[in-house]
Amino acid sequence: MHIVKKIEIIANALELAKILESFENTGIYSHVVIRNVAGKGLQGFSEDLDMTMLDNVYILAFCMPDDIKPAVESIRAVLNKFGGSCYISEVMEIRSVRCVASL
Repeated sequence: MHIVKKIEIIANALELAKILESFENTGIYSHVVIRNVAGKGLQGFSEDLDMTMLDNVYILAFCMPDDIKPAVESIRAVLNKFGGSCYISEVMEIRSVRCVASL
């Protein structure tokens, strides 16, 4: 096992392309996107409305600890302009054939 950084982002679906572009610009090419995320935060409950342009997405990505600083700066620029939440944590990755550390 080895340590990697986990990036979790909750943002408006309209900003998904900008966030994924910022990932690619900083060398993060693998990610997971979960659409139609609803929840409650400081700004109140976000209704799970069918077929609206206000849907939220949850984005999950991993990178090596040395790569996190440029990724955070790039993501921060998008989130400061368009809103959203970003959480960074340190996790253990089980070594496998196609793990983050082997890229």
